[in-house]
Amino acid sequence: MKAFVPSALFLVTLHLISATVRAGGLPVEAYGLSFQYYQESCPNFEAIVSRKVKEWIKKDYTLAPALMRLHFHDCVVRGCDASILLNYPGSERSAAESKTLRGFEVINDIKAALEKSCPKMVSCADILTSAARDATVLAGGPFWMVPYGRKDGRVSVAKEASKVPVGRENVTSLLQLFQSEGLNVLDLVVLSGAHTIGRSTCGSIQSRLYNYKSTGKPDPTLNREYGNYLKRKCRWASEYVYLDGRTPKTFDNMYYKNLQKKMGLLSTDQYLNSDSRTGPLVSALATQPELFNYQFGVSMAKLGNVQVLTGDEGEVRTNCNAVNRY
Repeated sequence: MKAFVPSALFLVTLHLISATVRAGGLPVEAYGLSFQYYQESCPNFEAIVSRKVKEWIKKDYTLAPALMRLHFHDCVVRGCDASILLNYPGSERSAAESKTLRGFEVINDIKAALEKSCPKMVSCADILTSAARDATVLAGGPFWMVPYGRKDGRVSVAKEASKVPVGRENVTSLLQLFQSEGLNVLDLVVLSGAHTIGRSTCGSIQSRLYNYKSTGKPDPTLNREYGNYLKRKCRWASEYVYLDGRTPKTFDNMYYKNLQKKMGLLSTDQYLNSDSRTGPLVSALATQPELFNYQFGVSMAKLGNVQVLTGDEGEVRTNCNAVNRY
């Protein structure tokens, strides 16, 4: 693997960003997590996760962004406690906001393998966090170290899934959500860059294309040529369209370049470019792919530590879809 050597421009930009945005990160020990957590109890944990994720993504590359999205949905609601995996009427997984989530079968497959190798040792929350990291790497994104020791939550409530952004929120709403989870404006802009890969349902952009703010017209901030393409592509709300219209299968910083050309698919994407609090960060990330790669790993590591349960605060499920009965 080629070593990352930061350029002078990268270092200057990183310094300027750090001067205007507090990192907000804490040592992993402060969260009750450890990089050596499974060293004795399940030493092959990461190898098993990596192998399984690779097998699934080799069959279907769209599972890479799906696993990243599944992890985000989990962490935004009640923290990274695998509550999104609980499958029963009235759980987060049953909510309208969760109906297009995918990757559950990957997590179940990993869990089954781990139960054979290390019974009752590895939490579903740790599995999902590790799988999201490995999926990012397989998609061409950065690697980051993941600390472990998360416990699985016992509660999952459908109405709480309404916290998850649906693509129409303004920047203020997004910032309030991220700040409530201990994340900052830089994390917001960088993690939005996950939209460099993956898809969205056409239903998410119908109003932008045909009836923006009840005007009966398209969103004026949408690139006209791109808008016409989307109208041809999205004849039905149930169809899918790539989040990145130019390099949809490549993990790169094209997402930010698209925003500068008014080619953000979701309203929330495009708002990042025009808002004074986020626009300068979009510009920096659009011109420096190495900055995006580096910071994406940092921000994903922070996301994985949001409101984690440790010790006796949760459990280690033997089945990721249901709480333990013992």
